[in-house]
Amino acid sequence: MKIILSSTISRLVRRGNLKLTFPDGTTMEAGDRTGKPVHVRLNSKRAQWGLVFDPGFYLGHYYGTGDIDLVEGDMYDLLETVFTGNPDFKYYDSRWNRFLERMRYPLRWLREKNSVRRSRDNVQHHYDLTGALYDLFLDEDKQYSCAYFETPDQSLDDAQLAKKRHIAAKLTMGRPGLSVLDIGSGWGGMALYLARNLGARVTGVTLSNEQFAVSRERAREAGLDNEVRFLLEDYRNAPDTYDRIVSVGMFEHVGRPNYLRFFRKAASLLRRDGVMLLHTIGRTDAPTTNNPFIEKYIFPGGYIPALSEVMRAVEKSGLAITDIEILRLHYAETLRHWRQRFMARRDEAKALYDECFCRIWEFYLAASESAFRWQNLVVFQLQLAHDQTAVPVTRDYIEQGEGCLKAREGDGKARAGGARKFPQEATI
Repeated sequence: MKIILSSTISRLVRRGNLKLTFPDGTTMEAGDRTGKPVHVRLNSKRAQWGLVFDPGFYLGHYYGTGDIDLVEGDMYDLLETVFTGNPDFKYYDSRWNRFLERMRYPLRWLREKNSVRRSRDNVQHHYDLTGALYDLFLDEDKQYSCAYFETPDQSLDDAQLAKKRHIAAKLTMGRPGLSVLDIGSGWGGMALYLARNLGARVTGVTLSNEQFAVSRERAREAGLDNEVRFLLEDYRNAPDTYDRIVSVGMFEHVGRPNYLRFFRKAASLLRRDGVMLLHTIGRTDAPTTNNPFIEKYIFPGGYIPALSEVMRAVEKSGLAITDIEILRLHYAETLRHWRQRFMARRDEAKALYDECFCRIWEFYLAASESAFRWQNLVVFQLQLAHDQTAVPVTRDYIEQGEGCLKAREGDGKARAGGARKFPQEATI
């Protein structure tokens, strides 16, 4: 195993400065000695075996258990070295890893077949962690999804506000009093934004007890409890019909066996002249299996879809796609902020839970950022409607709507900030 691991690392890291200490005390070095030094120590033979057999799972797993330590550098430094050390050699796309993926693939339907009860359990596994944890690294509004960075140096709070504004503009809410369903309403920030700035009547549904309680309290404190109601309910049981539907960061929990049911339910809830905006993580390559580490420790039952998988369900649902936007790098930047904030307050997280939990979350945040920055993850924003005339035929209305919303917000924080340095977002 030591020989196999050494050979793999030598091919994987041609650039960078990586040192690896094996359980027997021997060491190896890889890279051209450029960049930040990273020193990894394997404390057990099982960690050595795990990195050979299934690094996608065991790197994070054994870092969490303490079988792997970082003597120099941090987890993000290590992943940067791995993913940028040799563009011509992708170990995660090796013959062995493709074999593991084929072995897992037939089980995908069992893992993702999320009933109402199982969906509730899966959501509560992650979102019903103490709210004090999320306070350590989220923005003031507790937006736990991809922000929208209008400029590279924009603060996290401003970028999350820009995300809500961008989505609201795509909902084309030209008059007050429109009814909105927020599927997966989180801690209530999106619903409160639509009610406060657009006079909407919003119903938010969530399966998280923690989020439900916080959302209701926020609405009461904002004096919007008559305009916004939150339900502890599954989207499949959502009541009434609506002028608009929005769903941000929830579709990743639906599971492929339920895609068609999700969009058919949305179609039945959306009025004939209505508009829906779906914001979800997606992948730029072909359908695959869920990451085993994320499946076990972070989001059980979840899956990040390829666009082809989403479109197949939409086409059978009775809804039509009116716009697709692909957000690239925005989630990498969001996760950078979260990771840095979490690490700055790591001792507080450890006081809430323990060292193993902190290591697991270090890996989760670093690996997620790496996937958006160097691998195949992006964010899809899909606009849907029954009637193709429900939205304007050109996209000028989005920028115009954002301008109007900035004026309504009136807090002096939201700024266009000059020319963008990110590549222009792709519109299909």
